[in-house]
Amino acid sequence: MMTPPKFNIKHFAIISLLTSIWIHISEVFRYFVLVMPRVKSFFDGALGIAAMDLEIFVIWGFWGTLLTSILVFVFWLYSSVYGNSNRSVLMSSTIVWLAVFVIFWIATANMGLSDWKMLWITLPLSWFEMVVGTWIASQLYKKYIRDNI
Repeated sequence: MMTPPKFNIKHFAIISLLTSIWIHISEVFRYFVLVMPRVKSFFDGALGIAAMDLEIFVIWGFWGTLLTSILVFVFWLYSSVYGNSNRSVLMSSTIVWLAVFVIFWIATANMGLSDWKMLWITLPLSWFEMVVGTWIASQLYKKYIRDNI
């Protein structure tokens, strides 16, 4: 019987922080270039919609870090069972994407807080973000495992 790998909090923290660089860059780009203009247009330029201030950036920073930590942890779980492979990258990133982005954007559109057409932009790009982030984590895990054997 194979023993599962031990969870190393130090490796997890380092990999999450490094992976979060990509996640934060991707989130900021997608929001400012593609989402914010459409949200403002959807609400016909109403004041205070999609406003940015320091408090929002702090919340956004927390959101990106939490998202990355969940992504890296789900990848670690999946790859612990199925190995560190491209399949593990695709499956674990898709699981996180479905649980976070698909539910969020469908709920947002369903409540009338977004145009349904925006999902054609946000969902593929957020899936790409998750796949690249998971691939980064997989490469970092390969490095840490190789260097610590």
